[in-house]
Amino acid sequence: MFRGLAIAASGLSAQRQRIEVAAQNLANAETTRTEEGGPYRRKVVSLAPKVAMPIQTRPVLPGDPWILPPRVVEPVDLLGGVQVQGIEEDPRPGELVYDPGHPDADENGYVLYPNVRASEEMVTLMEARRAYEANATVFEAVKSMLRRAAQI
Repeated sequence: MFRGLAIAASGLSAQRQRIEVAAQNLANAETTRTEEGGPYRRKVVSLAPKVAMPIQTRPVLPGDPWILPPRVVEPVDLLGGVQVQGIEEDPRPGELVYDPGHPDADENGYVLYPNVRASEEMVTLMEARRAYEANATVFEAVKSMLRRAAQI
């Protein structure tokens, strides 16, 4: 039961991160110059299954002085749930627009805009919001089952 809470909570956390990054992308959709000098680059949240890290060395028995050699690796345990593996920049190029009056225009009058598409970000926001709601529903259902089990 508690594992169900942990899995739902990991989903809530991951979807919250996706929502925050999509909102940041939308807020910077017109940012043509960042501190690095170029246009804003769209960010993408990378998710992965939550797993326990393999153990490289361990005692054969608790309190035992014998230790398995480093080459012996236990299989990875799938814990269930999801985790944010990282936030990467989208490698797609931005749009080049002719606007000679823009302060960031090059010598030919072109401005390089961010590689953010508002429609794509809105879809990401809707997906993440619905997944967040689904995880919240699961969390509440498991919590309700735990309450009922405690009454028995």
